[in-house]
Amino acid sequence: MQLIQAQRDALLKPLSTVVGIVERRHTLPILANILIRKEGQNVSFIATDLEVQITTHANFGVGEEVDSLTVGARKLLDILRALPDLGDVRLSQTASKLTIQTGKSRFALQTLAAAEYPVVAQPDHYDASFSVAQKELKQLMSAVHFAMAQQDIRYYLNGMLLVLEPGKLHAVATDGHRLAHIMSAVEGLESTQEVIVPRKTVLEMLRLLDDSDQPVTIDVAPGQIRFKFGDVELVSKLVEGKFPDYKRVIPTNYVNFFDLPRDLLLSSLQRAAILTSEKFRSVRVQLGSNLLKISATNAEQEEAQEEIDIDYSHNFIDVGFNVSYLLDFLANTKIETIRWSVSTDTNASALLTIPENDNFQYVVMPMRI
Repeated sequence: MQLIQAQRDALLKPLSTVVGIVERRHTLPILANILIRKEGQNVSFIATDLEVQITTHANFGVGEEVDSLTVGARKLLDILRALPDLGDVRLSQTASKLTIQTGKSRFALQTLAAAEYPVVAQPDHYDASFSVAQKELKQLMSAVHFAMAQQDIRYYLNGMLLVLEPGKLHAVATDGHRLAHIMSAVEGLESTQEVIVPRKTVLEMLRLLDDSDQPVTIDVAPGQIRFKFGDVELVSKLVEGKFPDYKRVIPTNYVNFFDLPRDLLLSSLQRAAILTSEKFRSVRVQLGSNLLKISATNAEQEEAQEEIDIDYSHNFIDVGFNVSYLLDFLANTKIETIRWSVSTDTNASALLTIPENDNFQYVVMPMRI
């Protein structure tokens, strides 16, 4: 029975959307598959890793029949990518095989029963629902995602904290050594709630979101969050646990600061980082008499030194930082000027912000050098 007939590129778009979460290593063989559901002309493609589930919809079904199957996700995607773009691609089901045909090319892939596919159960009711433009949500996540922990035993750090407040949406990420926070005004939020979105979900959302004004509907339920936009629906489990109190980490009493071009600081740090060791990515930062000095040394006694003229007439400061933490911030912040605020205590964290913008803060702890 023929299921689908469409141009190759039309088929590739929904498949590419869902295949991103299919794990190459999996505990259940069926998790290497995607679920294809056909209800008349409407076709759904579903992929899950049991934690995250992505569904896309398209209208290229053939006939009015209702059918479903699962097939190897990456094999199907690789075949479609390799096919010549000469005409329609036809997908048909015969017994336990899915046949892909176009022109003189024909492939038959093994299928597994759709009933065995572990679709993520969704709640009947959501505690909070609101909408935000795709580009706004993408900017919010992009501004802090780099500070998320990776495989930390403190599992609640392996994700992004979303704080829902009346009229406001906060995004926070930290790995215990640095913390990024951003706030955006959002209509439709009436209650206060905190949820931790897993790292994988955040990275998938950044891959899928575009810079449009099209809305993303966000629904929050106990243990689960759902994002719906365009033809895409992403459902994810939430990370359980208590996220650190980010408000206590962000300094509010720093009065000494200086502004400097982001590109200038980024290039200076990139050059200095060349001579840091892989194990100790430390650079020394010295402030005084309108000058910022950045230096780095390594076990071979090699040395790098950079100087930047700044407007700074406060106390002399000599402090060390992990250069990767500074570079991550600068690479992910697309602005012309940054503000660096300091404390007179050399053991205090650095506060990096955007001039005339109180909605974003990035805090970096110092390190011994």
